[in-house]
Amino acid sequence: MSRIIPDLNSRSREILRKIIDAYLETGEAVGSHTLSKQLGLELSPATVRNVMSDLQDAGLLYSPHVSSGRLPTEAGLRFFVDGLLEVGRLTEDERSSIESQCAAQGRNSQKTLEEASRVLSGLSNYASLVVVPKADVRLKHIEFVALGPDRALVILVTDDGAVENRVIDIPVGMPASTIVEATNFLSARMVGKTLEEGQNQIASELSAHRQELDILTQRLVEAGMATSAGDGSGAVLIVSGTERLLDDVQAVEDLERVRALYGALETKESWSWLLDATRGGEGVQIFIGAEDELFNLTGCSVVVAPYTNSKEQIVGAIGVIGPTRLNYARVIPVVDYTAKVIGRLIG
Repeated sequence: MSRIIPDLNSRSREILRKIIDAYLETGEAVGSHTLSKQLGLELSPATVRNVMSDLQDAGLLYSPHVSSGRLPTEAGLRFFVDGLLEVGRLTEDERSSIESQCAAQGRNSQKTLEEASRVLSGLSNYASLVVVPKADVRLKHIEFVALGPDRALVILVTDDGAVENRVIDIPVGMPASTIVEATNFLSARMVGKTLEEGQNQIASELSAHRQELDILTQRLVEAGMATSAGDGSGAVLIVSGTERLLDDVQAVEDLERVRALYGALETKESWSWLLDATRGGEGVQIFIGAEDELFNLTGCSVVVAPYTNSKEQIVGAIGVIGPTRLNYARVIPVVDYTAKVIGRLIG
């Protein structure tokens, strides 16, 4: 995403920083008289107002009401995050806490990710998320068990010991022998492979069969013996802490934003774009408001970092979601370090 970065002098940058610092702390607009006192640079309120007006013309600030102070736009927040933010550092105790809590689940990657999600939510005080690509998990066992005349339970066991159960619809009256055949057929093709690899193999076999069938059908049509007549898997997220989103709701209109966010959280498949986004760059990435396609109507920000396996390949993503005025200086190092810990533990 290309961004046009305004060329600001030191005075403009300092005034912008003060306005955004106040916004992140209180959520309130800041006026020229307040800034003039805070800056201590012998700048009159009139001079500060002129600078604020220039920043507004540059699209970095806006005035919520006539004669009121200024608030940062999303472009202003982006400028702040990219060029003015001083990122905090985690203490040794915080680092040790993240490592010990995540490592407590041993080699079970599913439980490790769930614990990491809870830890991240607790340390950041925002909702957390984890994106896990199913395609990166190799199957150790797959089995179908009949539950009734039209439903079956699929049991998936992966090499890391995680067990996932899914209930699927099957044709009414499917014989038990057919369910056994399905288990044998898929076991032969998918055990030891990722879901994507197994699906590709089966798709290749089906394609070969269809090609052969097309040839045979064409022969029958040409012989006058017949006439011509005229089927997917995404990422796993451990969210945790969605109730924390309510901590920053200070006005009635924010409730609608939170409601929209909860609706988005319930549609888990929508999270797959986050993993795709992390593949485009290294380290922590920040999406503010309209910059991200999932939250562009909810006034939220997402801070996300990829975690990698032992081959330095990106295999998932972890991050937090909060209002645009979230504590970036605190959240960024927490997300970054947690992602690195996860990579070491389950990579």
